[in-house]
Amino acid sequence: MPVPILLYHQIATPPSRKTPFRSMIVSTESFRRQMGWLKRLGYQGLSLRESLPYISGQKTGKVAAITFDDGFTNVHQNAMPILQEFGFTATNFFVSNQIGGSNEWDRPLGVLPATCMDISQIKQWLSSGHEVGAHTMDHVHLSQIPETQAFEQLSFCRKKLQEIIGESVDTFAYPYGDHNDKVRELVRQAGYIVAAGTERRRATGNDDLMNLPRLTIRRDDTWLHFVAKCLLR
Repeated sequence: MPVPILLYHQIATPPSRKTPFRSMIVSTESFRRQMGWLKRLGYQGLSLRESLPYISGQKTGKVAAITFDDGFTNVHQNAMPILQEFGFTATNFFVSNQIGGSNEWDRPLGVLPATCMDISQIKQWLSSGHEVGAHTMDHVHLSQIPETQAFEQLSFCRKKLQEIIGESVDTFAYPYGDHNDKVRELVRQAGYIVAAGTERRRATGNDDLMNLPRLTIRRDDTWLHFVAKCLLR
């Protein structure tokens, strides 16, 4: 059975109109309703790591993988209690040089500042049953930098996160969904088991584990759009 892998960024009050990338901020109320729809439709929300046996066909059941890119503090504050309320787990992909920092990579684009989880919050995320994944050191376009730098972005990020949580970090998400054949090979060499991209469809056992598709959930998705993404794509 195909598995929807949902992609969120921030869970917070969306800013005013004309703010760049406003669509990437889903309100807390909308997120709670969406998790409620998953539950109502018989889905169990899981981290990416936990969903892999279902994607490969080793296990059967209705599951949806829940993922967050960038490690924003508002996910810890607003999404984590809702996940706990529904008994769901999720994966957060962290930018290691901005732990306790902010979305510096977005600022040149005019995106409003948003803080990233600090070490204590990352440990709370983990201890609540959620997964810690990697998103490079600096949120870079991996295909646009020299291979040696790309490998450092991948391997040093993984190393720092592993030092923080005391366990293996096996999942990765490509910043901007940017990758190619060489980048995917570097991800393997850096020790990751699975990597998530941004191709918009549900995942199956035929997919390359270095490029699993994800369905981006946006601010203006209605309940019908949300359900259609989970069930139809």
